[in-house]
Amino acid sequence: MTIQLSVVIPVYRSAAILPHLRQRLVQTLESAEPAFEVILVEDCGGDNAWEEILKITAEDARFRAFRMARNYGQHNALLAGIRAARGNCIITIDDDLQNPPEEIPRLLERLAQGYDVVYGSPANETHGHWRNMASRITKLALQGAMGVDSASKVSAFRAFRARLRDAFSGYRSPSVNIDVLLTWGTTRFSSVEVRQDERHLGDSGYSLRKLVNHAINMMTGFSVLPLQIASMLGIVFSSLGLLVLMYVLVRFVIEGSPVPGFPFLASIIAIFSGVQLFALGIFGEYLARMHFRSMERPPYHVVERTGERE
Repeated sequence: MTIQLSVVIPVYRSAAILPHLRQRLVQTLESAEPAFEVILVEDCGGDNAWEEILKITAEDARFRAFRMARNYGQHNALLAGIRAARGNCIITIDDDLQNPPEEIPRLLERLAQGYDVVYGSPANETHGHWRNMASRITKLALQGAMGVDSASKVSAFRAFRARLRDAFSGYRSPSVNIDVLLTWGTTRFSSVEVRQDERHLGDSGYSLRKLVNHAINMMTGFSVLPLQIASMLGIVFSSLGLLVLMYVLVRFVIEGSPVPGFPFLASIIAIFSGVQLFALGIFGEYLARMHFRSMERPPYHVVERTGERE
């Protein structure tokens, strides 16, 4: 039987959730699309999730699984699963059951209307303040590639056509963002409003540090917005410097004496030095991205797999 639907799930510290996720997922998929597969990508969460995955794949041939060599991050794990998917349509969903599997048919219905990518946009945000802030920064960086309306609806719960993988089949950078990669293959995005539940089991894998790193990688790895900001700051503060110079010259011409006050000069120097260091920091981030790409470090490495059947 030809597989029509592949569901890719990055797994991170969710051993307690997996049995519930499996039950609800199978019930939904059997009624929506019987020819399906589920790909679990364990991203070295440190719990016994892989042991739980081995039990699932041994009991159900429709489940396949990959184990990463180390923790690469959610999007890198997704990329591994997406490349291994056999279905004509791919669904990505988190492992925490905050995105209800029962909402998958709604995404497939919208996809059948001629779109290439459909997001499940949460009707009610249940994440914390820091994660919501990082999400807004990510969506800001996506606006240039996707458009304002589409970027505002981006979520980890998405359905798209498998042929879009061809647009990023050769991508090897360690910095990965699935939403940006999808924009390389299409502009036909849509979304449906879905329910988002509270997480009742396990802990979120998103620490403040990871959220900040993800936002920075998103801004500097897939967008020129920071460079544009640095350019605009350079223009603004150069203009400010000219105005200060004009003020000093006019004061000297009218009163015959320079502008007094060391604090004034120190403040101006500090402002301009700060802007220069800020711009240099942005340039450094881009140079670092170029360095990592020149090393050709892979975005992920699979050390173990299970459920691979013909």
